[in-house]
Amino acid sequence: MSTKVFPGRFTAETNDQFTVFMIGMRINKWWAIHKWLPVLLAMPPMIKELYVNKDLGCLSLENFFSLRTTLMIQYWRSEEDLLSYARSAKHLKAWGNFNKKVGNNSSVGIYHETYNIPPRNFETIYGNMPKFGLAKAMNHNPITSFTTTARQRMSKLLIKKTVPRQK
Repeated sequence: MSTKVFPGRFTAETNDQFTVFMIGMRINKWWAIHKWLPVLLAMPPMIKELYVNKDLGCLSLENFFSLRTTLMIQYWRSEEDLLSYARSAKHLKAWGNFNKKVGNNSSVGIYHETYNIPPRNFETIYGNMPKFGLAKAMNHNPITSFTTTARQRMSKLLIKKTVPRQK
């Protein structure tokens, strides 16, 4: 994990479509540790697998924890890569264990959301931050006089999307 802070303002850029996958769990009943702890512990082996095997298509991820809820945001090369991983042995085993041990028991909740982002349909800014989020997954570039505002960054993205590159 990068902790080097990049002073100034940066943005993330890519000309490729990518997939954002958000996944997490919520502890609904603290006293039911035998239900939610196995769910929590199922994630680290999968995360390690994704870090070690970049060819699986996970570009980067960020983790967030609150009192009851975990949230992980993953950036994938494509929806196909994400769905392929969902059918992998490690994930299918974890999913099968969840359904066997928890199922519809309300002690622990899980969720995920998937977003396919068409090329150049996003805007980012990072000020005095380590590489984070999309900037960690994609190209991390300094903000210039042409990309100072969100409107300029979006306009730049739209221009790049519609104007062919000169060779």
